[in-house]
Amino acid sequence: MFKIGDKVVYPMHGAGVIEAIEKKEILGDERDFYVLKLPIKNMKVMLPIENAENLGVRNIVDSTVLSQVMTVLAEDKGSMPDNWNRRYRSNLEKVKTGDIFEVAKVVRNLEILDREKGLSTGERKMLSNSKQILVSELILARDIQEDEAVSLVNTTIGSH
Repeated sequence: MFKIGDKVVYPMHGAGVIEAIEKKEILGDERDFYVLKLPIKNMKVMLPIENAENLGVRNIVDSTVLSQVMTVLAEDKGSMPDNWNRRYRSNLEKVKTGDIFEVAKVVRNLEILDREKGLSTGERKMLSNSKQILVSELILARDIQEDEAVSLVNTTIGSH
C-alpha cells in the first residue's frame, strides 16, 4: 500500500504524487481512494486503492533506471507492424503495461516514424499521450519542469 506523498505511476495516466487518501461512497459501497495529483495540467485522479495493484500502479523509477530509459530513447526505431491498425494496437498494449521502457519505445518509434513519413491522427494522439506519461515520470523523478522534460525527451530521441 502506498502512502500520502509517494510518487507513483498510474498506467495510461502518468506519474503523480499521492496527495490524499479519501473514502467515497459509490453505489452504496464505501471505498478508499488514492487522490493523485499529476504534474501535467495539474490534473487530479482518484484511484480505488483495492484496484491499484491490478491496474499496475508502481513507484516511479530511480535515476539508474532513468538513464537506461534515455538509452532506449536514443536507439534506432524498433520493428513495428507496417499496418497502422496493428501498430496502434501493439503500441496501446505496450503503454497499458505501465512499463517505462515499453512507453519509451512507443514514444521513440512513433516520434521517428512521424519525422520519416508522418502519423495518422490516431497515432499522433497516441504519441502525445505516451509522451505525456513519460514526461510526467521524468518531471517527478528528476524534479524538473515540464518544458525541460519535454525538451530532454525530444533531443534524446534518435540522438546516437
